[in-house]
Amino acid sequence: MKRTKSAARQRLMGGIAAGAALVLTVTACSSTGGAPKSSGGDGGSVGSAGTRHLTIAMVTHEQPGDTFWDLIRKGAEMAAKKDDVTLRYSSDPQAPNQANLVQTAIDSKVDGIALTLATPSAMTAVVKNAQKAGIPISAFNAGYNDYAAMGIQQYFGQDETTAGEAVGARLNSEGAHKAICVIQQQGQVQLESRCAGVKQGFTGGSVENLNVNGEDMTDVQSKITAKLQQDPSIDTIVTLGAPIALAAVKGEQGANSKAKIVTFDTNAAMIDAIKTGQIAWAVDQQPYLQGYLAVDSLWLYLTNGNTIGGGKPVNTGPAFIDKSNIDKIAEYAKGGTR
Repeated sequence: MKRTKSAARQRLMGGIAAGAALVLTVTACSSTGGAPKSSGGDGGSVGSAGTRHLTIAMVTHEQPGDTFWDLIRKGAEMAAKKDDVTLRYSSDPQAPNQANLVQTAIDSKVDGIALTLATPSAMTAVVKNAQKAGIPISAFNAGYNDYAAMGIQQYFGQDETTAGEAVGARLNSEGAHKAICVIQQQGQVQLESRCAGVKQGFTGGSVENLNVNGEDMTDVQSKITAKLQQDPSIDTIVTLGAPIALAAVKGEQGANSKAKIVTFDTNAAMIDAIKTGQIAWAVDQQPYLQGYLAVDSLWLYLTNGNTIGGGKPVNTGPAFIDKSNIDKIAEYAKGGTR
C-alpha cells in the first residue's frame, strides 16, 4: 500500500514538473511605439500555449511620460507571452486619435481588441465597427459605467466612484477638513468619477476640483502652488495619478504648505515617496492585473468561448498602499509589476 502511494506521488510530482517546464519555455512578446517586436515575419515572439497564434491590439489613452501605463503593458505582455499572442500596443491621450487607432486595428484584421474608454462617446462608432467585423473586445481601466451599454462583454478595473468614496471615508477618519481634487485631463469619465466619489465620501469636509494640464508637469506644479497660496486652509491634496502626486510635492513645497498629499495609482517612484512620507498613501487599482486580464480574457474567448465576470465588471481595486504594506509592494516593484 505504501509503495502504491509513493508511486502515485512520484507520478503527480513528475506531472507538476513537466507543467512548470512548459511554462518556463515560453519566449517574450512585447511591443514598442505601437508596433510589436518581431522574431521574424509580421508576428512577435510567442509562447507555447498549444493554441492557434493570435494577434491582439491594445489601445489606451496613455499620456506620454505616465509610467502607470508601463505596468498595464507589463501585464499585457506577460499574458501575450503565455498565450502565444502577438500584442500590438498603441496609445494617444486624445479621444479622436484613440478611435483612429482602434479603426486601424480593425482594418488590419486583428483577432481581438483590448481598449480603454476614457471618452466613451468618441469610441462608440469604432466599437460598433469592430463588432460588425466580428472582432471581440475587452474593456479595461476606463469606462466602468459605459462598457456594457456599448455591447462589450468584459471589463477589468475598479468602480471609480466607489474608489473615490473610499478615499473620502479615509479622509474623514484622518480628520481632514478641506481638500482639492486635481484632475489632469478634464472630461475623462474615470477622473471625474473619482473626484465625484471623494466628494460623496468626504462628509466631514469639503472638496474643490482643480483642473491642470497633465501633459505639462510645470503647469501642474504651478497651479497647485497658486491654489495653496490662495487658500492656506487646504489641508489635503488628492491627485489622480502618480506623476501628478510627485508634481504636487513640489507644488506644496513652493507654497510652504503643510497639506497632506494622497493619490490614486502608483509607480516605482511612489515607493520612496510613501516611505519618506512625502505621499501619505495611494489607492491601487492593480494596473498590471488589468493589462493581463484584458489580453488573457480575449485569448480564453477566442480559443475556448469563455467570458469572465458573468456580464458584470471584474473589480481589480481599490486597495490602499501606505507605510503598513509599502515594503511588500516594494519587493514586487523591483520586478516592474507594481
